[in-house]
Amino acid sequence: MMKQDLHCLAKQAYHRRDWGSKLVRRYDRARRSIPAPLGERVDHLYHWFLTPMTLWPFNLHGFLEQVLETLESGQHPDAAMELLLDVLPSLPEEKTVEAVTAHEHDVQAGHYEHLVPASPAKFLTSERTLARNPEFREDWKKISDGFDLSSHSDHKGVIRRTMVPERNLRNNFDLDWRKPADRFAAVFDSFCAKWNLYGMQNGKPLLQKLSVNLTPFGTMIFIPAYWSFDHRRDLRWGAVTKLHKSRGQHRQGTILAEGAEQRRCDAEKLAKLDIDAKSLKLRGAKRHEFLCRGLGWDIRTDPKRISRLRRLAE
Repeated sequence: MMKQDLHCLAKQAYHRRDWGSKLVRRYDRARRSIPAPLGERVDHLYHWFLTPMTLWPFNLHGFLEQVLETLESGQHPDAAMELLLDVLPSLPEEKTVEAVTAHEHDVQAGHYEHLVPASPAKFLTSERTLARNPEFREDWKKISDGFDLSSHSDHKGVIRRTMVPERNLRNNFDLDWRKPADRFAAVFDSFCAKWNLYGMQNGKPLLQKLSVNLTPFGTMIFIPAYWSFDHRRDLRWGAVTKLHKSRGQHRQGTILAEGAEQRRCDAEKLAKLDIDAKSLKLRGAKRHEFLCRGLGWDIRTDPKRISRLRRLAE
């Protein structure tokens, strides 16, 4: 089991096996000593941890660590921890996991060509223009001279602007000018807004791209501010729709919703008609005709349709 789980992490993006293998081994040691039914709920959490991070509604790695730490210390999960274990959604289907895993690898590499036409002229033109702009180079020189960039960049030399969440609802919008990190973030975010950047990497501008990304709660399409959007040419809507539907959504719409409501009403009506037919001791063709007339259906209706409706009421 552990070997299979480690292989599962190895297939995922963002170096999941590198920083997740320790927790896999820790759970493998602890799982046999977790009493039922708590063990089943912790196992559900563990299998959520093995899914792609894009699907996580919160930090499942950290929560699993907290649960194991609690159990290893001989304590029982507190009420809030129990509640969180209870409200975890059902696990995503295997086809969803496969589609999202592939999407994460594309996002990690910055590849959106299957969703956005390859090498769009709008992006290349803006990128080349920016690279030649003396004002841009002067702005960056001032930032480089004014701050220690090494303390703000990752191991690849990337400095990212502050991410803007869905609906632009910013959880932390405070600015404390006394804090060096806040001062740099304000300057760098303003610089990125001025030049339409996602960030900088070793002195090279990372121009914001048209992108499509899955989140735990939906699919986000980001159109950069400088982009003159053409909905017919700039996105491969078939691929976008396929990615969005990888979660396994069912068809929806007003007509479908009304149809579902009608079937529900018919199912309730059929349950009452079945009781009446039984009390009247109706059988065979007479019972079928009685049910059809009660539902307002043609008496030539296939009995299988009534059987399907009856299962809906069960």
